[in-house]
Order: sequence, then C-alpha cells, then structure tokens
Amino acid sequence: MANRGLITALIAVGTAQVLKLPWHKATTGEWDISQLIGSGGMPSSHSSGVSALAAYTATKYGLKTPEFAISAMLGIVVMYDAMNIRRHAGEIAIQVNDLDADVEKLAGYHPGVYHTRRSERLKESLGHQPREVFAGAALGTLIGCIGALKARRT
Repeated sequence: MANRGLITALIAVGTAQVLKLPWHKATTGEWDISQLIGSGGMPSSHSSGVSALAAYTATKYGLKTPEFAISAMLGIVVMYDAMNIRRHAGEIAIQVNDLDADVEKLAGYHPGVYHTRRSERLKESLGHQPREVFAGAALGTLIGCIGALKARRT
C-alpha cells in the first residue's frame, strides 16, 4: 500500500516547481528551464510540500493527533528556515560574489597584482521572500486537503 501522505506532499513539491516556470516568465519576460529544478522562487516548493503533508495529516487524522503535531512542527521549521536562514545566506552570497568587482576597483583594475578572481560564483537564490513561502503554503494546503479527501473515497 502506497503512503498517500508522502505522495501528496511530493505532488505539491512537483506542482510548485512546475509553476515556477510560468511565474518566472511572467515576471522577467524570459523562459528559464532551470526554474524546474532550482531552489528559491515563487512559489516555495519546500513550503508547498510540508504544508501539503500537514494539511493531509490534519484532514485525515485530525488536529489533536501526534501525526499532525509532527508534520506541523516540520512545516514550521522548514518555512522558518526558507524565509530566514536560507534567504539571508543568499543575500550574503550576493555580497560575496560582488567582492571581486569591488576589490578590482580598489586595486585600480589590476586584479593580478592584488587579487585573483574567484572561479565560481556562490548560488544567490537559496531562500524565499515571505510571499513566496505563503504562496507555497497555500498551494500545499489545497493539494493536501484534496489528497486527503481523495484518500477517503478509496
């Protein structure tokens, strides 16, 4: 027998990842296929997955169960991390990536004398803005409730 809660959460993650592609096109005017596998962006697939799991668990087992408590706490930690720790790490990555240009300007555009340019840039899109987390949570909650209602029918 399949774990419907897990399947529902994975469907929510996949749906959020797919929705990132048209959202990116609508906001930037460019198609970027890397949105399908990257982190960050609208909506948050992490938030969607944990919210789907919590909504599925609440709908199927109830709000007063240990199963819901575990899934809700997991969701809180993941969404807090996405909005705070990972987002701040992305902002720091932007500053670190800009350091090369700043040092070259200070060195009078003679990088070989004072500075060797980094060969690889740090990933800047790590976390989420609160609205991206909220959108992912709303999407996941909807998918979780639908998944639990479908599970009742079978």
